[in-house]
Amino acid sequence: MIFKLAALAFLMTATMWAQTKVVQLHSESPLVTLRVVFLTGAAADPEDKPGLASLTASMLSDGGTRDMTYKQILDAMFPMAASVSSRTDKEMTVFSATTHVDNLEAFYKLFRAMLLDPGWRSDDFQRLRDDTTNYLRVSLRGNNDEELGKEVLYNEMYAGTPYGHHDRGTVSGLQKMTVQDLQDFYKSHYAQDNLIIGIAGGYSQAFLERMQKDFQTLPARQSATPKWTPPAPLKGIHVTMLEKDTRSVAYSIGFPIDVRRGDPDYPALLVAQAYFGQHRDSGGRLFSRLRGQRGLNYGDYAYIEYFPNGMFGFEPEPNLGRRSQIFQIWIRPVEPPTAHFAFRAAMYEFDKLIRDGLSKEDFEQWRNFLSKNVNLLMKTKTAELGYAIDSEYYGIPDYSRYVKESLAKLTVDDVNQAIRKHLQSKDIQVVVVAKGCEDLRRRLISNQISPIQYNSPKPKEILDEDKLIERFKINIVPGAIRIVPVNKIFE
Repeated sequence: MIFKLAALAFLMTATMWAQTKVVQLHSESPLVTLRVVFLTGAAADPEDKPGLASLTASMLSDGGTRDMTYKQILDAMFPMAASVSSRTDKEMTVFSATTHVDNLEAFYKLFRAMLLDPGWRSDDFQRLRDDTTNYLRVSLRGNNDEELGKEVLYNEMYAGTPYGHHDRGTVSGLQKMTVQDLQDFYKSHYAQDNLIIGIAGGYSQAFLERMQKDFQTLPARQSATPKWTPPAPLKGIHVTMLEKDTRSVAYSIGFPIDVRRGDPDYPALLVAQAYFGQHRDSGGRLFSRLRGQRGLNYGDYAYIEYFPNGMFGFEPEPNLGRRSQIFQIWIRPVEPPTAHFAFRAAMYEFDKLIRDGLSKEDFEQWRNFLSKNVNLLMKTKTAELGYAIDSEYYGIPDYSRYVKESLAKLTVDDVNQAIRKHLQSKDIQVVVVAKGCEDLRRRLISNQISPIQYNSPKPKEILDEDKLIERFKINIVPGAIRIVPVNKIFE
């Protein structure tokens, strides 16, 4: 790694208590934020019970303790205006909460019991398993084409690896689970050696030391560490079509990249991604050409890290650290008559990015944007603490400093070299969510011309470019396209 852990930001320290890491951001704020992160997650799920890590975490954050039911906990927290949330990703499970310092002692008593002395009640288990099943079948599969396409893209790309299933698992996997399975996972994976305690705000040193001591009741080491299996190299363009009764067409396009935070090319790809399709920014190249100039759809963005819940957020969430990341393009929603053209337009622009790179002016614009935008990522104390924990995970200084110092040294040549080194359009995975997939499948295989008609006049420059795009060849082998009924996904 280029940067050392000792370079963490001012007022942030990483210390050791027994085997447990602590990241702290002390201040005079009357609010105290806790983020307890275990470096385990869906990648540690048994093959026959995907979703076990997530359901285990839910039992801690949304279930009772040995001495209190979940309703009693909610009633006790209500006057404090506090709650505990959890999220499980591939390599991280995080429990987070914020409370006023005046309520810290009373709140922490509940928080500690939830994480260290869970109740494992069967009624909590049934409720949370049903909630997870409904999320997969209704919320995700039925109501959210954006997240559906993104998650299936990851499943397809990482098939056969610990990342090859949704974090919350599958319906059949959930049905196999028992309370004992959750207890066994907890005993095996919730340990001091994979624990990071994050704390921010106006807490006392005595409180932190007591918290550290409390978590020493966990086993010293996790007894089961998942073996990492890298994804198989993609060969050619593979397309998975989800047949769904939906009004629009959604595309998720991507491939693995061997670049994470701390890699020499990470800052360069960050600039390239921002230029090409910064999330929820109208100035990105994709957005400008597909929506701004042609009015094809709503959003056209690109990512170099896992970015869930894009429909609901403008900034990425912290504590989604992964050993493997992907380059991803998201195009949605597209009207069916223009779906073929929109896919071609996205791939045309992507090829152009790889071939031409960024101009000096574009480089300066987006480097300046990122230098300022990174401050917005830390606009809340819980986000700042989350990013500090991520920096511990990746072995870099605090993220804001890391990005700003890296960008200051960057040149346009560095960015364009990184693009040519890490980005390509020949070996990719595509996921399509659409109705009437067979017709689109035939069009893609045959490279049928896909002219577009507009409801309003367009500049000559756009119309001339359309003639190139409508014939732009995307060579997909017929056997590399499969159509899957949406009700089979996550089952």
